[in-house]
Order: sequence, then C-alpha cells, then structure tokens
Amino acid sequence: MAERTYREAIIEAMAEEMRRDERVVLIGEDVGKFGGAMGASKGLFEEFGAGRVIDTPISEAAIIGSGLGMALTGQRPIAELMFIDFSGVCMDQILNQVAKVRYMLGGQTQVPLVIRSQAGAGKGYAAQHSQSLEAWFTHVPGLKVVMPATPRDAKGLLKSAIRDNNPVMFIEHKLLYNNKGDVPGDPEFLIPLGKAEIKREGQDITLVSHSRQVLNCLDAATELAKKGIEAEVIDLRTLRPMDFEAIQASVEKTNRFVYVEEGYPQCGIAAEVVARVAEHCFELLDLPPIRISAKDTPIPFARVLEQETIPSVHRIVETVWAARHWAVHA
Repeated sequence: MAERTYREAIIEAMAEEMRRDERVVLIGEDVGKFGGAMGASKGLFEEFGAGRVIDTPISEAAIIGSGLGMALTGQRPIAELMFIDFSGVCMDQILNQVAKVRYMLGGQTQVPLVIRSQAGAGKGYAAQHSQSLEAWFTHVPGLKVVMPATPRDAKGLLKSAIRDNNPVMFIEHKLLYNNKGDVPGDPEFLIPLGKAEIKREGQDITLVSHSRQVLNCLDAATELAKKGIEAEVIDLRTLRPMDFEAIQASVEKTNRFVYVEEGYPQCGIAAEVVARVAEHCFELLDLPPIRISAKDTPIPFARVLEQETIPSVHRIVETVWAARHWAVHA
C-alpha cells in the first residue's frame, strides 16, 4: 500500500494499463503537456508521447467519435470529457453509437472505450459546470457507469474499466481529486465492475450512496452514532450494472433505507433505487424508503447557495433523526 491522492490513483491506473497494453491511448482536450484540466493526466505525455496521449480540438463530438472509431479498430481508448455538463454536445455519439453499435452488429465487434469525465458541485463553477448527470447514462442499455468515492476504488475500478470490452462511463468528482487514501501498488489490482462495498457496518439504518456523497454518509454515520443510531453505509460504486443484492441484504438487516445523491431528484439514481427497494423489500421496511438529492434547481454560483442546494452531512443527519422519531411516534 502507498498513500495516493484520488488524482494520483487515476493517473497511476492509466499509466499501468498503458505500460501493460500498447493499444491503450488517452485522448481529450489538454490531456497532453498541460496534464488535464483537473491535473488527472500529468506525466503521461512525458512517458508515452504524443502518439498515445493525444490532445484534441475543443469538440466533444470529435473526441467521442474518434474514441469509438479507435475502439472498433483495435485500440483501447480512454476519451476524456472535461466536464460531464459538456456531454450534451456529444450525446448522439454516446447514446446512439457507442452504447448501441455492438448490439446493432449482432455482437460481432467489441467497444473497449472508457469515457472519463468529472461531475459534481462544490467549487462555485455555477450551473453549467457543476451538475451530476450520471442518471442520463444509467438509463441507456449498452453502457456501464462507474463513480468511485476513494483513491483505492478509483484505481481498481478504472483499471477494470480499461480492460472491459464494453463502453464504460467513468465519472469522477471535482472535489475528490485531492483526497488521500491507501492504494495498492500491485499492477494487477482490480476491483470488479458491478460490486458495491459496505464502507461501514451498522444495524439500525442503511445509507447508500455513490461518489463524494459516500464520504458525507460516513461522516453522518459518525454523528448518528453519537445519537445512538448505528448506520450501515454502502458505496454503490457502479451504477450500471447495479449491485442491488448488496442493498437488499443490508435492508434485511436494518429494515430502514436512505439513498443520498448529488444529482437532481426527478428520475435520479435515488429515485431508481428507492423504487427497487419499494418493489422488492416492502415487507422488510419499518419506514418508507427515503431519498436525499440535490434541490430541483440549477446549481447556483454563490457558494452559500450552492451548499444549500446539494446534500450535506447536517441534512443527512437531520433527515435520519426526523424519520426515526416519526417511526417511534407513528
């Protein structure tokens, strides 16, 4: 183990896979000498050169179209979109081409394409650079969607995504890049896609989340423990395919369920998981399943308003505490 930042874990994963397989290439805006808008490709240009770390024009459609062409012709590209908000510019390529071409060709080809991007609020980047749009991509058959919360998970999941023969949306969070954690140095360290992880054991309530809100759930669980509530925290890690079995097993133990996300509430990840819990775990529940999402509004530029818009530790604790009292007095 070695301590790495989330950013360093991303870089290390790509470097190891590029050393392992010469077909792995990185393309995107400013990924070369500049080292990426978030610094998440620093050092790769110097090691692998302009033939494998390729700066592109400012055209998301060109980046994804080129990535798909590379994947269909024998390479294993990593295509970086600077902000997830910009994915709307290339949505036709992602939803109608990348996600469907293997199906449309009857499985005669593979699409080993990783689309890396970053999402989330917290830096005052305002409404067009702060969204969490992962629900868009989980809606579409043919895509896998991954959102790691820790440096360890970022490395292991990215390496698995690069080795996968299907397209993977790998979505990072802009506030996680400087977070530190222990990361295995083994070049064969992999975390399988589609497997959730229990980050904290508990028996009173299940908190499920993904990406940065996992950390808020862990902090909220610490606060709730001071109030006598032991929360189990599950990091979904992969949104599609979804490890619902892990959620169901936890609800069988705790009989209470909360999903926390930074995305919008309508048709979001929380809405999907709450629906599944209601369908498959209804008789287990002592409380109606709860979702905590961002407010249903564009993300404000003003920092104080931005913080009010997205879920916080305080909001998670207050929601769980209020639900507990509702159950006691019902």
